Amino acid sequence: MGTKNDARLVALFLWVLLSPVVFSAENDGLIRIQLNKKQLDQRIRLHRRNVATEQESPSGKYGLHGSSEDAEIVELKNYMDAQYFGEIGIGTPSQKFTVVFDTGSSNLWVPSSKCYFSIACFFHSKYKSGQSSTYTKNGKSAAIHYGTGAISGFFSADHVKVGELVVQNQDFIEATKEPGITFVAAKFDGILGLGFQEISVGNAVPVWYSMVSQGLVKDPVFSFWLNRNIEGEEGGEIVFGGVDSDHFKGNHTYVPVTQKGYWQFDMGDVLVDGETTGFCADGCAAIADSGTSLLAGPTTIITQINHAIGASGIVSQQCKSVVTQYGKTILDLLIAKTQPKKICSQIGLCAFDGTRGVSFGIESVIDEKLGRKHDSSLHGAPCTACEMAVVWIQNQLNRNMTEEQILNYVNELCERLPSPNGESAVDCSSLSSMPSVSFTIGGKLFDLAPEQYILKVGEGSAAQCLSGFIALDVAPPRGPLWILGDVFMGRYHTVFDYGKMRVGFAEAA
Repeated sequence: MGTKNDARLVALFLWVLLSPVVFSAENDGLIRIQLNKKQLDQRIRLHRRNVATEQESPSGKYGLHGSSEDAEIVELKNYMDAQYFGEIGIGTPSQKFTVVFDTGSSNLWVPSSKCYFSIACFFHSKYKSGQSSTYTKNGKSAAIHYGTGAISGFFSADHVKVGELVVQNQDFIEATKEPGITFVAAKFDGILGLGFQEISVGNAVPVWYSMVSQGLVKDPVFSFWLNRNIEGEEGGEIVFGGVDSDHFKGNHTYVPVTQKGYWQFDMGDVLVDGETTGFCADGCAAIADSGTSLLAGPTTIITQINHAIGASGIVSQQCKSVVTQYGKTILDLLIAKTQPKKICSQIGLCAFDGTRGVSFGIESVIDEKLGRKHDSSLHGAPCTACEMAVVWIQNQLNRNMTEEQILNYVNELCERLPSPNGESAVDCSSLSSMPSVSFTIGGKLFDLAPEQYILKVGEGSAAQCLSGFIALDVAPPRGPLWILGDVFMGRYHTVFDYGKMRVGFAEAA
């Protein structure tokens, strides 16, 4: 995926989707590429997020036109409810690759036959330019950095087949280095980015842009249906050129794209069991990201959710220390109507006056992508703990809790702070007692039930349940930021409307 960061390349490894038994079938004029899947008994790892080192490219404008009568559909493989893969072809004759269709990045890359020294390349299909009659040499170097490693290589151009559509002369990256264990174990060969050109490494024109500009799709719209039933035959479908009415119920709620790059929009309050968490009531940014397996959000709220669902994370002594020393002071200042965003600087734990909003001392991956750096001297663990405590205490004050109740509650939240990799385990037998978690989008609540945000790994006594929420802190002005990954998109059919620059959500069928 292209944003991001510090949320890492997931590869919860348990289901291998597939043998590349591929065939095309028409259904109501829609072309489908079917993929099978089979079970693999492997251990799991958690997650990924990519950060490109290139600086932000200047935006470009592209004419939108179309002539195809039908939408193109690529069926996706469900990899243990963690990642969804589909198959594409590159070159003439077509060389097949399994890729993640990632709305959080914008480049297409696959392993190159010139990848000689990375172990990962030996376990995946490799593009052989010498075997394609439509290959065009480019040679410009490229690199994309991830939380768990990086891929590097060079640009080439060739025809790319997606479903029955053939995109001509498409720029893509031939990866010659794929360091780290992540890509060795991954069940995908590469990534096909569906984000905007603004975040494309090398300012390469994304595949989706080419599909639109070459008149290959009826409408400048694509949509995702992700099948969260890992026992199901289908992993899901991505539909290019429109939507499939069989994939959703009711009507979509649309919100405008607020910043091109990622499919970013404004989101409102987050509720746990119908109660506000008190952090996004004034608004947060959100990204619909098919390349992120889980659901990432500010540590302040993720900790509250973990507490509510009984998730076990790393005990933060720093957090508890701040609460012990400054908890009552924070409480008194809030009662005295001190501006919450200025409290931590007033007591000396943060170096700024709060006028820029709460900032979490964890470097924004998006800013890193854009080449920006934070001054870490302005932040730090005490500042971060203080800012979280302010939000938690204020939230409890609004519920008329006593001082003792509030400080005990905040200490409990400190104990629920996520582990360094963000993942938290829960008791599988407690799902029925866990609360719903709701997101306000376009003025409407979108609920997630426990069975939808908890991932169950393994069978019988070896089963383990993981929270689908992980922590990700992005400082203002780009944050606070939520990344609504497959946990959310599996529950809600998602439409990416490039023509009207909006994102839509409806209950998945």
